[in-house]
Amino acid sequence: MPEDSIEQINFEQINKTAISQPLVSHMYTADPSAHVFNGKIYIYPSHDIDAGIPFNDNGDHFGMEDYHVFSMESITSDTVDNGVALHVDDVAWAEKQMWAPDAAHKNGKYYLYFPAKRANGIFQIGVAVSDSPAGPFTAEKEAIKGSYSIDPAVFEDQDGAHYIYFGGIWGGQLQKYRNNQYAENNEEPTEKEQALGPIAARLTDDMLEFAEEPREIQILDENRELLLAGDNDRRFFEASWVHKYNGKYYFSYSTGDTHFICYAIGDSPYGPFVYQGRILNPVVGWTTHHSICRVENDWYLFYHDSSLSKGVTHLRSMKVAKIDYLADGSIAVIDPYDREG
Repeated sequence: MPEDSIEQINFEQINKTAISQPLVSHMYTADPSAHVFNGKIYIYPSHDIDAGIPFNDNGDHFGMEDYHVFSMESITSDTVDNGVALHVDDVAWAEKQMWAPDAAHKNGKYYLYFPAKRANGIFQIGVAVSDSPAGPFTAEKEAIKGSYSIDPAVFEDQDGAHYIYFGGIWGGQLQKYRNNQYAENNEEPTEKEQALGPIAARLTDDMLEFAEEPREIQILDENRELLLAGDNDRRFFEASWVHKYNGKYYFSYSTGDTHFICYAIGDSPYGPFVYQGRILNPVVGWTTHHSICRVENDWYLFYHDSSLSKGVTHLRSMKVAKIDYLADGSIAVIDPYDREG
C-alpha cells in the first residue's frame, strides 16, 4: 500500500478485518520463506529493525543485520523463535543489509541463501551451512561466484536438482546488469521496452555454487509476448518464488511499486512462464514478499504486512493464509483484509 495513504488507515479496523494475524509480535519479521523439513514448518524471514535511515527508493532504510529461524509444529501451533541463526558480523565478505533469505536441504545439511551488500555497496548472494534447519549457520568465506542482486529463492525439483532464482530492481540493483555484467550507466528499461526478468541458475551438487551461467527468465503475456517494463501491474520487480503443482511450475513474484503478488505458469524450471493473474492484493506497507509452501495436504501463502507497526514500511510482520486452487489450476486471489470486522 503506498506510503501516502498510511495516515488515512484505521489500523484497529485493519487488524479486525485482516484474514490473519502476525505469527510473532516480539520482533519485526518480513519476507518469510517457509519449508517443511522433517515434518515441521521452518520459516526463514528477514529481521526488520529501525536503523534510523530515511525512506528512499533504494531501500537504504531496510538495515537488517541478522536472521532468526522460526519453527511451527503445525500450521495452527505457536511460532517458536530459535534465536540468531546468522549475523552480518559473521559473514567475512558482507558489510550490511541482510535482506530476504531462503533455505534448502540436501543430504542432511541445511543451506541458508542470503543477499548482503559488500563494502563497495554492491549486493551479492552468500550461502551458509548448518546441520540443523534452525541453525546456527556458518557462512562460506566468499559470496557465490557470479551472484548478484537480491531475493534468492531455491526450488528443489522432483529429480533432486536445485535451482536458485534471484533479482530485484531499484534498490536490488538488477537494472544495473545485462547478461550478468554490471555497468553503472545501465538503468531500468523504458516503458515500451521489454521488462527485466528474474535470473535463475542450477546449483552445484554441493549446493555452494552455480553449476551454470545464470540466465534471464522470461515472463510472457496471454499472447506469449514478453511483458513490457511499463506494465507495472504484471511485470517482475522482486521476490521470486517457484513451486510445483500438478506437474506445472508456478513462478510467483512481487510487482513492487504496484504492490501485487502475481504468478505465471510454465513447463520447465527455466520457463518461459505465462502470466496467469494475482495471488495477493496489496498489503499495508510499501513492500510485499511471500513464499508458498505445502503443509500436509494444503498449500499456504506466507507473506507480511506493516499493520503491527501501524504502517511503518520497514517494520513488518510475517503472516500466513491458505491458498485455494481452482479446478483449472489457477489460484484464487487473496484479499488480506476481507474478513468481516
